Formats: sequence, structure tokens, C-alpha cells
Amino acid sequence: MKKTVCIAMAVLAMAGGGVAYAVSGTAQDRPAATATAQKQTTFAIENMTCATCPITVKKAMEGVAGVTAVTVDFAAKTARATYNPRRTNAAAIAAASTNAGYPARAIQN
Repeated sequence: MKKTVCIAMAVLAMAGGGVAYAVSGTAQDRPAATATAQKQTTFAIENMTCATCPITVKKAMEGVAGVTAVTVDFAAKTARATYNPRRTNAAAIAAASTNAGYPARAIQN
């Protein structure tokens, strides 16, 4: 009986976490603007020293209104952001990463 209860609780906990994740959403979940062409910029990122650093950079950049996608390359120490240029710009995206402790500068548009 205890085993069944434990399994049921684990299933409920995982389902609850999935619901919380689905409700919170990310920049990738946001629909891309259809009337405005999306722009992509590559950024050089400083201070990335471990495997969790790219997660922080990605979340910081995705938190900028208008950003629709971010990919981070830990090995190359770069990030590529796709965004709506009517809602944000490369400087604002770089500032978000810098404010999270990972100074960024645009290297390619």
C-alpha cells in the first residue's frame, strides 16, 4: 500500500510540475510577430565557466520583451537571439545578460 501511495504522489508531483512549467511559458512559447520581420543577433558572452551558465544567459535574454528565441553555445561562448526589432534591440538583450552577471556584446547582426 505504501508503495502505491508513493508512486501516486510522485506522479502527481511530476504532473503538477509540468502544469507549472506549461503555465509559466518561455520566450520560445510566444508567437512570433507576423507583420514584422524577426531579426537575429549573435552575442559574445563573458564569464561562462560551467554548464549551468548558459541556462542563466538564456533565461535572462528570453526575459526581454520581444525576444522570441535564444540559443547559447557554451563552447563558443556565444548566444544567438531572435527578436522583434519593433519591441527591443540588441543593446537591451545584451544588457539583460550583463545584468545577470554575463557581460554580452553584439558581434553579428
